[in-house]
Amino acid sequence: MDNRAEVREFLMSRRAKVTPGQVGLPAGGGRRVAGLRRSEVAILAGVSVEYYTKLERGAIAGASSSVLESIAAALRLDETERAHLYDLARAADGVPTSGRPRTRATRSAGSRPSLQWALTAITDAVAFVRNGHQDVVAVNPLGRAFFSPILGDGGRTPNLARFQFLDPAAHEFYPDWELFAQMCVAIMRAEAGRDPHDRALQDLVGELSTRSEYFRTLWGAHDVRTHGTGTKRYHHPVVGDVTLAYEELLVTAEPGHVLMIYTAEPGSPSAERLRLLASWSAEQATIR
Repeated sequence: MDNRAEVREFLMSRRAKVTPGQVGLPAGGGRRVAGLRRSEVAILAGVSVEYYTKLERGAIAGASSSVLESIAAALRLDETERAHLYDLARAADGVPTSGRPRTRATRSAGSRPSLQWALTAITDAVAFVRNGHQDVVAVNPLGRAFFSPILGDGGRTPNLARFQFLDPAAHEFYPDWELFAQMCVAIMRAEAGRDPHDRALQDLVGELSTRSEYFRTLWGAHDVRTHGTGTKRYHHPVVGDVTLAYEELLVTAEPGHVLMIYTAEPGSPSAERLRLLASWSAEQATIR
């Protein structure tokens, strides 16, 4: 990915999202740009217009932390957006991911028995491990039953982004499909900023951009986010509507991998449906 283009488009897209009123500036008339002008960002950040223009054109290499912080504050960047800006600056400086070399796993996380044992021990929640490419590399039994529309019956490694944008079943599985799509792309954008030389991720972005117009639109928005925690709604083909809370945990032994745990509120209809799904899954395993 072209770092200068990434920097330019990210800063321009963030500038377009901030209105003069949000930062205490008069709106005025005859504005020809959405959001703030470059000169206004420069004033708010305490840098010259010429210097900010240089940064926004992609020449971010060598920018100090204090300048980056000032730009982030002027553009009202959230924590994830600020981290993305720093990642882009590190890449421009030729600094490895997060200021240090990223250790790549020499084998798939899913092939490590202890990881699968840990997942299997989680019996009352949906749990799986994914990598930065949105591949599901390991899953617990309840997770395999719950995410059956994504996992299928085998074949190539299931990928959350491909399912989201290329499989018609995603629209039924995700009642809030557009929201899920926005989250998926924003997470991928943040990952691309952390590791801009990740060829596998570049290939995935290229594939989805070619095959999905909506993906291209979302990718061009340059929104970033982390997953963290939240609540999602699903429509499962066996048990129907389920609402689950999720937590994202880093798998420190496998850099770039995260453990996702989805749970239902105790005593809720969703909790009962998860129990029913677990029973159904056990029955199916017996039949096989």
